[in-house]
Amino acid sequence: SVSFVAFAALAVVVLPFGSPSVTTAEEKKPTPTEEQSSAETDQEAVERTRKTVESFDNIFKQTIVLITEKYVHDDDDFAAGSAAVLLFKNISESGDNKIRLIDATGDPYEPENVAKDDFEKQGIKKLKAGAESHEQVITKDGKPYLRALTPVPVVMQKCVMCHPHYADAKKGEPIGAISYTLPIE
Repeated sequence: SVSFVAFAALAVVVLPFGSPSVTTAEEKKPTPTEEQSSAETDQEAVERTRKTVESFDNIFKQTIVLITEKYVHDDDDFAAGSAAVLLFKNISESGDNKIRLIDATGDPYEPENVAKDDFEKQGIKKLKAGAESHEQVITKDGKPYLRALTPVPVVMQKCVMCHPHYADAKKGEPIGAISYTLPIE
């Protein structure tokens, strides 16, 4: 069984390994909402926030893989994805950063892990069509935020223990996504 503390500790341990996810120049341009045009938001601040998302994404994905490799041995063990959901919930409840895991297969492990709004639904479609990320600048309560969605592909055979329907997923195909909403500062 993997505790939240172990998951958080592993997130710190894996930081030096790997590099942040890469997005194309076209995908990096945030889509403005009706409430705010991208010109109204400092582009340097958007870029800093984008880099924060990339760092979080790298840490979270590597941590999930590490937990799965080291602690998940059979279907009775606490799934790394479940640990991620708990970590994201704690992060989201403790400040302005909102992070959650969502399903892209149509058969979520937990019913609440589905795309909940147009941004997430459109993002899942784009990720499944091959986009490396999906993002948008929004204004909430007078404050700018960057919303981003990054793909979660099946990267290990162990994933199929809890998700047998992932066995048919093509290499690199997103079976889920991580949804980020971070303040632009």
